[in-house]
Amino acid sequence: MSLPESARLLADLVAIPSPTGHEEAAARMLADSLPRFGWDASHLDGAGNVVASRGSGGSELILMGHIDTVMGGPKIMIREDRIQGRGSVDAKGPCCAMAVAGGTVPIPPGWRITFVGAVGEEIDSRGSRFRMPLHSPAACVIGEPTGSDGVALSYRGRVFFTFESEDEGAHRSGSPGPMTDAVLATASLVDISKNMTGYTASVVEMEGREAGTRYGRIAVDLRLPIGAARDEVETMLQETAAAFGVTLNVIEHVPPYAVPKTDRVIRSFRTAIREVGQKPRVLAKQGTCDFNVLSPWGCPMGAYGPGDSRYDHTPDEQIPVSEFLRGVDVLKLALPKIMGEQF
Repeated sequence: MSLPESARLLADLVAIPSPTGHEEAAARMLADSLPRFGWDASHLDGAGNVVASRGSGGSELILMGHIDTVMGGPKIMIREDRIQGRGSVDAKGPCCAMAVAGGTVPIPPGWRITFVGAVGEEIDSRGSRFRMPLHSPAACVIGEPTGSDGVALSYRGRVFFTFESEDEGAHRSGSPGPMTDAVLATASLVDISKNMTGYTASVVEMEGREAGTRYGRIAVDLRLPIGAARDEVETMLQETAAAFGVTLNVIEHVPPYAVPKTDRVIRSFRTAIREVGQKPRVLAKQGTCDFNVLSPWGCPMGAYGPGDSRYDHTPDEQIPVSEFLRGVDVLKLALPKIMGEQF
C-alpha cells in the first residue's frame, strides 16, 4: 500500500496499541523513527515520554503531543485514503503531524524546538507534569484534534472527586444506607450543574456493598467553564456532601484556561490556515487536556492538530490521509511564524 512517509509514521504508530499505562512499545517505535524526520536526537525520559530536539538557541518552542489512548477502538484498517484505529484522531494524528513538521521547518537563530510525545494524558497527565519543571518555553503548541482548519484557545477545567459513605450496618427499612446517600448526593450535584452555564457532571465509577457493614462510593468528573473560581466550586461540593451526610474526596482539580485571540500561537495558526486556502476556526474546547496542565508556563500557547474530534474515543475513530497531510502543511507554515518576528 502506497502512503507518504509521513502518513506511514502515523499508520505504524496507530498499529501499536498504547492505552494509558502501556505506552512503551509505541514510544520506542516513535523515538526510533524521529531522526529519519530531521530531529537531531530522541530518547525516552524518566516518565516514558518521547523527547526529541533540534537547534540550540535560548528560546524554546515546545510541541507537546500525547501517545497514550483510551481503551478499545475499531479494528485497525490502513488504506491509501484513510487510517482507522484507536488514536488516529486522539491524539496520535496531531502528535505525528507535529513530529513530521517540527523536524523539517527552518529554525531561526536563537531558537530551538523540543518535541514531546507524552504518556498518561488520558488519565492524569503524568507525562506533561514530569516535563513541566524542566522547561521555560517561549511558546508551546499542544497536539489535540482541532481539524486542520481549527486552532483552540481554551479548554474547560475539571474537578475529579468522589462522594463516599459507610456505616456499621442497619436494616434498610430504617436507614436507606450509604449507597443511597452517595447516589442522592451525586444526583443533586448533577442536577445543580445542569443549571450552571458551562458546567457538566458525569459519573465515572460506582461501587458499593452491603455485607454487615455498608459502603458506597461514586466518582464524578465535573467540568468547569472559563472563569470558574476554585473556592466557589469546592464550597458547592462540600455543601452538597454535608447535606447528604457523605464524605467529599477531591482527587484532582485542573483549572480552566484560555489565551486571547491575539496570542502569538493563535495568530500564527490562523494565518497559516488561510495560506493553505482554508477559513480558520477559533475554538473553545469543552474537554480538558495538557493545555490546562501546562498553563503555569504562562507562554503563548494554542492547541492544534488534524482530525475530527467527533471521532474521539469512538468505535469508528479514523482520519483521512488528506486531512493529516493538510495538518502537516499548516504546521510547516505556522511554526516558523511562531518563532519569527511579530506580524
